[in-house]
Amino acid sequence: MTRLRALWSGDLPLGEAFWTYAVAVALAVNISTSLAFLALISADRPIAALFVGYALSVPYNVVALVGVWRSAARYSGERLHADLARIVTLVGMVLLSVT
Repeated sequence: MTRLRALWSGDLPLGEAFWTYAVAVALAVNISTSLAFLALISADRPIAALFVGYALSVPYNVVALVGVWRSAARYSGERLHADLARIVTLVGMVLLSVT
């Protein structure tokens, strides 16, 4: 939980926030919730499927996006890298949240 708080507040280095939380963990969360969504739909449990598919993954995607955005604001390296991390995370989280 401490790492998620650090991510949310932008206290993590940009590389860790982006590669670990916006790429690796986000893919794991979204793939697992998508599989659970499909299993629940197949079991004719649409309300549970919606909850698992969106109520669990979308909040994580928001936390990852905000964390990368704030970490990018504190990034002392090349500005282009921070801007690219923001853009890629925004597009990725939107795509993962609506599909």
